[in-house]
Amino acid sequence: MFMMDYVSENDQEFWFALDQHLSKEEFSLKVRDRRGYVIRNGVKGIGILRYSLFWDCIPFVNLIHFEEGYRNKGFGKLAMDHWEEEMKKLGYKAVLTSTQVDESSQHFYRKLGYKDAGCLVLGIPGYEQPMEMFMIKAIA
Repeated sequence: MFMMDYVSENDQEFWFALDQHLSKEEFSLKVRDRRGYVIRNGVKGIGILRYSLFWDCIPFVNLIHFEEGYRNKGFGKLAMDHWEEEMKKLGYKAVLTSTQVDESSQHFYRKLGYKDAGCLVLGIPGYEQPMEMFMIKAIA
């Protein structure tokens, strides 16, 4: 049974098993500001979603990630639908995300109604990566 709860300090071990990009300080802020979720199948944690506010006014999914055995089973769509509904309740009119152009998740987001909205090329030493594409969706 699909469930999605705000992340709590008790979820720290599970969270960091899936997310090696977030510092412990930022994790505490996600807990405090309710900008992270643990995605569950019943009581078992199977994935995470964290977001921030782009330009301090547009919700932006920074990461959605699932344990290996729970990918491509519909949980990502359920999680994104849940998050988008939460953002609507908070009064937001649009949501954003991004993915590298060499990642297949762009197709997942397009199926959910996200549209290409631009890109970013990072050529600064230590930050090099394939082009990052931004995607946006109206939710109101």
